[in-house]
Amino acid sequence: MELTLLHLLYFALINLGLVLLGFMLLQRQMVLLSWFLLSGSIASIYFIFLHEHPIIKMLALIATTFTAMKIVAVCEAYMQKAPNLNFKQWFVFAVGWAGMRAQAFETLGGRALPNAWPMIRFGVSRIIGGLLLILLAHGLVSLHLNNNLTYILVSPILLAGFSLILHFGFLSISAGSWRLSGANTYLLFKSPARAMSLTEFWSKRWNVAFSEMTSIAIFRPLRPKIGSAMALMTAFAFSGLLHELALSVPVNSGYGLPLLYFIIQGVMVLLEKVLADNKATFLKNSILARVWTLFWVIGPAPLLFHTEFIKQIVWPLAGLHV
Repeated sequence: MELTLLHLLYFALINLGLVLLGFMLLQRQMVLLSWFLLSGSIASIYFIFLHEHPIIKMLALIATTFTAMKIVAVCEAYMQKAPNLNFKQWFVFAVGWAGMRAQAFETLGGRALPNAWPMIRFGVSRIIGGLLLILLAHGLVSLHLNNNLTYILVSPILLAGFSLILHFGFLSISAGSWRLSGANTYLLFKSPARAMSLTEFWSKRWNVAFSEMTSIAIFRPLRPKIGSAMALMTAFAFSGLLHELALSVPVNSGYGLPLLYFIIQGVMVLLEKVLADNKATFLKNSILARVWTLFWVIGPAPLLFHTEFIKQIVWPLAGLHV
C-alpha cells in the first residue's frame, strides 16, 4: 500500500511537470520536443507502475498519455500563430478537460455559455443508466448460469454501462460545467448510433477528443507529405497504438489486437470512400448505412476489448469475478 502511494505521488509529479513544461513548449511552439516528452513520460509511468494492479496501471497510463498528447496537439494547433492562452486557461484545459482543442478555453472566465445545464442533465441521466446496467450485470451473475454464457451475456452489458457512465455521463457533465465558466466546451460523444458512415462515426460522433488528437497531431501534418490515404491509415494506426497502451499493456496480454482493430477501421473508411465515389446505393439508404456502420464498428470489437482486458479490468471494476 505504501509503495502504491509512492507510485501515485510520482505519477502526480510527472503529470504536474508535463503541464508546466507543456506551457513553456506551447509558448515556443516546440513540436518535436513535445513528442520526446510524450515518449519519456509514458516510459516512466510504465516502469513505475510495472507491478501495480492492472486497473491502477491502466488509469495512470491513460491519464499521462492524454496529458502529454495535449502538449503535442496544442503545439501543432498553434503552429505559426501566437497562442491566445494564459497559464490558468492552459492549466484548466490540461488537467480538467478530455478534449484536445485548447481554443475552447481561450474564453474561460467569461460569461456562461448556453446549453450548459442540458449537457449536465444529460450526463446525470446517462450515469444513472450506466449504473442500472451494472446492477443488471450483477443480477445475471447471481443466476449462476453456465460460465461461458454468463461471460458472453454480461461483458457487453458491463462495457455499455461503463461507456454510459464515463463517455456519456461524466464527460458530458464536464462539458456543461466548463460552459458555465465561459469555456466553449462541447459533447465528445455525439449520438454515435446515428452515424450514417464510418467516416462520420469516427470523425464527428465517437470520441471527438481522439479524432481531434489524431487529426491535429498526425493526419494534418502528414497529409501534404504522404497523401490523404496514407495519412489517414497512419492516424488510425497511431490510435491503435494508444489503445494498446490502454488495453493491452496493463494486462500484459492481447498485444496487437487493438492495433488490428483500428487498422481494420482505417481500411474500411478508405473502402467506404471508394464505394461512395462509385455511388453505392446502400450507403444512401439511412437504415442500410447505419447497419453498415455499426456492423464494422461492433463486429471486430472483441479485438479491441480482448478477453484478458475484460477479465482483469472490466469485471473487477464492476465488483464482479469471472
